[in-house]
Amino acid sequence: MTAAPPRRIVVVGASAAGLSAAETLRRQGYDGSLTLVGREPHPPYDRPPLSKQILDGTWEPERVRLRSPADLDALGLDLRLGVPAAALAPAARTVTLADGTELGYDGLIIATGVRPRRLPGCGTPGVHVLRDLKDALALRERLAAGGRLVVVGAGFLGAEVASAARSLGVAVTLVEPSPVPLAHAVGRQAGAQLARLHRDNGVDLRTGTKATGITTGAGRATGVRLDDGTAVVADDVLVAVGSAPNTDWLRGSGLPVGDGVECDRYGAAAPGVYAAGDVARWYNPLFGTRMRVEHRTNAAEQGMAVARNLLDPERARPFAPVPYFWSDQYGLRVQAFGYLRGHDEARVVDGTPADGRFLVAYRTGDRLTGALGVGMPPRALRPWRAAIAAAADWRTATAGSPDGAAEPSRA
Repeated sequence: MTAAPPRRIVVVGASAAGLSAAETLRRQGYDGSLTLVGREPHPPYDRPPLSKQILDGTWEPERVRLRSPADLDALGLDLRLGVPAAALAPAARTVTLADGTELGYDGLIIATGVRPRRLPGCGTPGVHVLRDLKDALALRERLAAGGRLVVVGAGFLGAEVASAARSLGVAVTLVEPSPVPLAHAVGRQAGAQLARLHRDNGVDLRTGTKATGITTGAGRATGVRLDDGTAVVADDVLVAVGSAPNTDWLRGSGLPVGDGVECDRYGAAAPGVYAAGDVARWYNPLFGTRMRVEHRTNAAEQGMAVARNLLDPERARPFAPVPYFWSDQYGLRVQAFGYLRGHDEARVVDGTPADGRFLVAYRTGDRLTGALGVGMPPRALRPWRAAIAAAADWRTATAGSPDGAAEPSRA
């Protein structure tokens, strides 16, 4: 027997994934009750500019809005902003909000994203994290020429903040426990070039050392202590040591939760319950592995995919994308396709790292699974994306690439 179509859908999470899901539901003809729940008081907005254009002041907050008020009104949403979800009861099919409101549903999409990981001392004035608009504006107020900033963590977020701060004349110290930033994700060659990029732009990059604590004075952060015995003096500290999926509100629900909401290849976590965006960990059949992807493009695409599957589960299609991400640092575009983590080999196949313009291909097993370009035009990566989508054989895909340019990822 065919299940009755849902008449009450709740989307928890009002960022890119949640909004994409809501818009797709309406485009697919769904005309029932549609509630969009958001933790923040703001209408849906874009997050990538927070560490770039918002932080360096080239954009004002209004510019990051994903849709105009008129466009949101046209969706006919029951918009619940500023009140996060607090609990889920799948048997009763209810979501309880932090203010005690209970929302009944026939279909549920979880898009609650992630939160920053913190270090001891993160509550001290002058210690920042960067996840939402409020965080970005608070840090922007402190960034001025002659100021001193310590960034703990040289991942993409920390790197982008370092770049924005340097453009404003701030002295930046970037602290990273790994010998080469991002080597675990993009390989040593790409990581080493990104490290060089920081140093060439005046960043004091400290690698192979950990932050062990925040120094304070007069009730405010004054810098960071490192495990090599040194201390770095600063006016402000940004902690950018990764993120954790927002799944605490699902405790006791019985939903499978590990590193995110555990979903099948269709994005389903339970009957009538789907997840999308940074919080979703699903099986991607293109790569034959489970993954959780914290990138803007994936959030929008996954929101669309699970909305369609929720409306018509009998014709559900696996969500099998080639993930894409980009990062802007010091006027240079870094962009990548595929799944780079856990790769077995990384090989420069175009350009040279010494020139700051190159393309790296990634192998997992006998397959091409990723490609990353630094300072390369988008057209240079398009054939590699197509090869990744076709599950191309590594030898075939890299035939003719430079000899001696390969690196084992775990050496």
